[in-house]
Amino acid sequence: MGYEVTVADVAARPTAVVAATTTWQAFPTLWRQLLDEVWACLRSHGITRGCRNVMLYLDDRPHIEVGVELLQPCPLTGRVAPSSLPAGQVAVTVHRGPYADLGSAHRAVLDWCAAQGRRPAGPRWEVYGPHRDDPAEVWTEVSYLLS
Repeated sequence: MGYEVTVADVAARPTAVVAATTTWQAFPTLWRQLLDEVWACLRSHGITRGCRNVMLYLDDRPHIEVGVELLQPCPLTGRVAPSSLPAGQVAVTVHRGPYADLGSAHRAVLDWCAAQGRRPAGPRWEVYGPHRDDPAEVWTEVSYLLS
């Protein structure tokens, strides 16, 4: 898949997340648990949809935040905490298709940064479009904060 990478200035976006420190090996089985915690919290306060899922990778360890964009006030309980996606200049692309191929979008942004002489600042994130049963209709926005 060809990716178009663009630069955008973005504002911070409020999120409700569960933060964790993990390994890349453990992450594929951990993220669902964390996201389920966030959605359980939201559902207990009457929010059942309208919040896009997000995964924020703060560094390469990885320190992560898994949750949702929070577009309306909601009491947060348990390990669910308020946070935000970073503000600033980002390199961004959109991945269309199965999540299993999402790594190619990250590679495209990093390749673009190298070709343009731009340096990622560290934090990067994924914002997921609405759920679709057809993998061809799935899209994910991939953003890297730039130095």
